[in-house]
Amino acid sequence: MPDKIIVVDQTIREGMQHKGIVFSYLQRQKIFEFQEKLNIDVCQAGYAPAHETEAQYIRKLNQFCKASKYKTAVAGMGRALLKDAELLVNTGINNFHLHFHIKENAQKQEISSTISKSINYIRANVKNSMISVAMLDIGRTPDLLIREMIEFLIYLRVDIISLPDTSGILAPNLVFEKIKKAVEIIKESGTKKSIPKISVHCHNDMGMANANTVMGICAGALVLETSVLGIGERNGIADLFVTAQTLKNQGFSINVKTNDIETFKEYYNYINSIYITQTEQSLLGYNTPVFGNAVKSHVAGTHIISSGDTPFGIYSEEEYFINLLCGAHLVGKYLKKQDIPFNQNKLKIITKMIKSKSAQLERRLYKKEIIDIVKIVQ
Repeated sequence: MPDKIIVVDQTIREGMQHKGIVFSYLQRQKIFEFQEKLNIDVCQAGYAPAHETEAQYIRKLNQFCKASKYKTAVAGMGRALLKDAELLVNTGINNFHLHFHIKENAQKQEISSTISKSINYIRANVKNSMISVAMLDIGRTPDLLIREMIEFLIYLRVDIISLPDTSGILAPNLVFEKIKKAVEIIKESGTKKSIPKISVHCHNDMGMANANTVMGICAGALVLETSVLGIGERNGIADLFVTAQTLKNQGFSINVKTNDIETFKEYYNYINSIYITQTEQSLLGYNTPVFGNAVKSHVAGTHIISSGDTPFGIYSEEEYFINLLCGAHLVGKYLKKQDIPFNQNKLKIITKMIKSKSAQLERRLYKKEIIDIVKIVQ
């Protein structure tokens, strides 16, 4: 049976890099409660070295988690530096996310020594620690150097090796190839005591974050790094719901309750409300996948969905826009929804007249115009 995919929700930590949003402690607690309700595995609760309040909020959220006996784990992020490791250990967490940048071989020895000290310090001070180390970034680092650093992290027995495309420059096929090679390196190592999982974290600069992330999991990564509405640095990262549901559709085992669409809608709207307050803009748009209104709108009716017969159960209030592309089935549903009486036997004639009128006016028709056509036919 395939391993379960671990889902890391980075809405708090990565989200604060999206247009300068700042989450208060109470907002983080609310976000964490959503994550617990939705069966998120890990909450990345903050970036400890940024400011003393970040470390303080990670500590408080971890205490809240323990007091509430929540299952979602609280993680803190920092650089793979000893001072950051000390800061994170003092928050009381067990889940550590470290990162380092490497572009050249000349850096390798110094960075390796620094990483070793940080990991050894965490292990010496925290029992049953879970350590994830991110190598930034696979889009710009030579393959040979990536291999050498993966082998080094395997030697250090880290729990998770995160391979982010932080530049957001890779295409899905390239992410697949790089993650697959990383998985092969781990298999080649023959390690039995500690086999690290590969984590995928993709940025959306080229609009590929969701596709890249899904392909990373398909290539063998077992940890999914995402956020609500994909908020994150620059153009953001992969979207939590879209990637989790897409992978579930392909048969991957994931704890996240994507079937609890109402809680997901509340969660997404909550994050959007914070965004509106702090930026005077909205993240949720008409064309937002799944949660935007475009998903329930129909014009041609070719793929019209019956109420309740949907993957997510959110289209019970379909919107119909009537123009020259409409068919009789769509027109009939529109007329019934608008409580416009019509003769079923004359529906094809009504539809033909609507199409002709729309073509003549070169726009869609409005309710009064459609009523007038129905009256003429009747």
